[in-house]
Amino acid sequence: MAKQLVIVESPAKAKTINRYLGNDYQVLASYGHVRDLLPKEGAVDPDHHFRMKYQIIDRNSKHVDAIAKALRQADTLYLATDPDREGEAIAWHLYELLRERKLLSGKQVGRVVFHEITKRAIQEALTAPRELSLPLVNAQQARRALDYLVGFNLSPLLWKKIRRGLSAGRVQSPALRMIVEREQEITAFVSREYWSVEADLQAAEGAPFIGRLTQFAGDKVEQFTITDGERAATVEQTLQRAAAGELQVMQVEKKQRRRNPAAPFTTSTLQQEAARKLGFTAQRTMRVAQQLYEGIDLGGETVGLISYMRTDSVTLAQEAIADIRALISERYGSDQIPKSPRLFKTKAKNAQEAHEAIRPTSVARLPESLRGALNKEQAALYELIWKRTVACQMIHATINTVAVDLGCGGEGEAKGEPLPHPHRFRATGSTIATPGFIQLYQEGRDDVAEGDSDEDRLLPPLQPGMWLTLLKLRPEQHFTEPPPRYSEATLVKSLEEYGIGRPSTYAAIISTLQQREYVEMDRKRFLPTDVGEIVNRFLTEHFTRYVDYRFTANLEDELDAVSRGEEEWVPLLERFWQPFHQLIAEKEQSVQRKDVTQEALDEACPKCGKPLSIRLGRRGRFIGCTGYPECDYTRDLNGDSQPPEPEKVADRSCPKCGGELLIRQGRYGRFIGCGNYPKCNHLESLEQPQETGVDCPKCGQGTLLQRKSRRGKIFFSCSTYPKCDYAVWNPPLAERCPQCDWPILTLKQSRRRGVEKVCPQADCGYSEVVATEDSAERGEATIN
Repeated sequence: MAKQLVIVESPAKAKTINRYLGNDYQVLASYGHVRDLLPKEGAVDPDHHFRMKYQIIDRNSKHVDAIAKALRQADTLYLATDPDREGEAIAWHLYELLRERKLLSGKQVGRVVFHEITKRAIQEALTAPRELSLPLVNAQQARRALDYLVGFNLSPLLWKKIRRGLSAGRVQSPALRMIVEREQEITAFVSREYWSVEADLQAAEGAPFIGRLTQFAGDKVEQFTITDGERAATVEQTLQRAAAGELQVMQVEKKQRRRNPAAPFTTSTLQQEAARKLGFTAQRTMRVAQQLYEGIDLGGETVGLISYMRTDSVTLAQEAIADIRALISERYGSDQIPKSPRLFKTKAKNAQEAHEAIRPTSVARLPESLRGALNKEQAALYELIWKRTVACQMIHATINTVAVDLGCGGEGEAKGEPLPHPHRFRATGSTIATPGFIQLYQEGRDDVAEGDSDEDRLLPPLQPGMWLTLLKLRPEQHFTEPPPRYSEATLVKSLEEYGIGRPSTYAAIISTLQQREYVEMDRKRFLPTDVGEIVNRFLTEHFTRYVDYRFTANLEDELDAVSRGEEEWVPLLERFWQPFHQLIAEKEQSVQRKDVTQEALDEACPKCGKPLSIRLGRRGRFIGCTGYPECDYTRDLNGDSQPPEPEKVADRSCPKCGGELLIRQGRYGRFIGCGNYPKCNHLESLEQPQETGVDCPKCGQGTLLQRKSRRGKIFFSCSTYPKCDYAVWNPPLAERCPQCDWPILTLKQSRRRGVEKVCPQADCGYSEVVATEDSAERGEATIN
């Protein structure tokens, strides 16, 4: 029996580490959290210094028993859970359980962390164990207690005042507020018309180019100088007469500017870039990054390919920097390395600088060399991380820029010198003088409007005094646009800027908002639902302080102070709890349901004369009479008192009876149904199934498609249906079950157990923790 027992969280990680250590070591997995708060009221007791009542998580009790059994035969216990605050808490919970069983007497116990799963890193960590960090544990307990107290007190209030099944959370609610406020900005936005005037120009040599009007009759042209087509036409006619087919070059300004590479990835920036460039959700990014961190089989050897992926540090180890610089010199040339290594400073407050940025464990593992060992999404994410890491140590890019002022309408004769023209245009362009890092990688940008960049726009050789041919004048009509809705990338960026939550919780925040149906995705943008808007209005009106961005950020700062040992966690909870508890009790008495779910209108009911109001129903908001149930008058928000006529589906007929197909509105939203109903009951979803890329495990011929049931619930079924009727409720993963060898696993999420990989075969029972409900440092968890 091994004399030294190592405990990690994940069985995949345990398998990788086992291969690096000799027979004196045994590596077991805790399968994530081993204890959690009791799933009922009273698990956190404010009257007794916030005493927390824990219990072993049922599904992990067998893993705790296995660890206890192995420890009886071991001399040394290494608690090697993940290198973050939650990992510290998991190690502490396991330590407490083993201590209660009196298994630690005479044993050496050490806490070790693996920032990367490589043989060198593991061996180095085992030579320098430390004690458990109680400040980190207490910060995690305080975070868990806060989330619990908010969830178990504010959510029931939402049930009473709005509808059952709703929830509010410490970090979830400010994030919802952010999305709703952006939607309110868009709704209130009033578009303004404006015009620009562009000139198509041609020099004696070179291709045509464009100049934009910047000065008219000696006055500067700004965005709203020309606001209608009539004025634009007048300006065009004046310019045509003044130019007489030519513009003169007045000034040529040439500059060089530098562009430096972006810092290596943190959790937040990785999620943003993966959303922009790969189309990954935050959850998908963290799931794939976890696989790369825990280890991939590279032809018989399982190796962790990236460093720990939950970090807000941009620091790189000196050995890693040396390897990166050597690779750059070999592949791109020694002239592509700056004289001294680039060092980056973390912008995030309270960053855990002991961590590293996300980087390849070895830059010598080129992305192209791993494609055979990685699946498509693993290869894409690894390549993104590899390129960003290498690029951050390359020389800057040098950009040549040129700005040319052109004019017309001057009086006198041109003798090689520019005239004092009253009408002026400007043309800009740039070329890359030295590509530097951008030959490998450029950081993505959010919501870039067309024409915002003059990169790679070439101008011909121009000198002051030259005359250019005016090919055409083009007045262009424009309208101001509202701010764009949040995408996953821009929402993550804003959450980080405001200091709401931790970077590793952003995936969980987004997932919770979608699961509660507070928001929905519209062309990859967040759109608040009617319920989301009402919940937000209730919270912002009655719990203003607790959805305030600054308050939420300050609370995160206090939790970070606890983790550094600068503040005690119980006083922090007391300062939060007393005013929060009093406000809950007050609002329970003073706020009526109709105050929250109804919005009065200055309009009388056409049926009975009583006032109308906007109300919340099962299908969303509608206008109804306040005299209900005596008066049943209703209409939708668009003013239709009668349901609209069903829309016909073109070029298709009912597969059952051949009748025409109609798009109807039902209790659960819009759907496609047969026009011969009730004689024919054919129904189908309006939304087209989405491909998952996972082969059907039953027939092996089709793939599993994401579909939506009549009630709006997502499920996954075989593309060959009805030939094959295989279906599962949870998202499928193209991973074989290690226990029964079924071709797929599914990703299951629950409030109590968090996120786990489970085998869909009922008689198997295999499960593997990905994250848990109180995962304040996990990107996959549900935040209450």
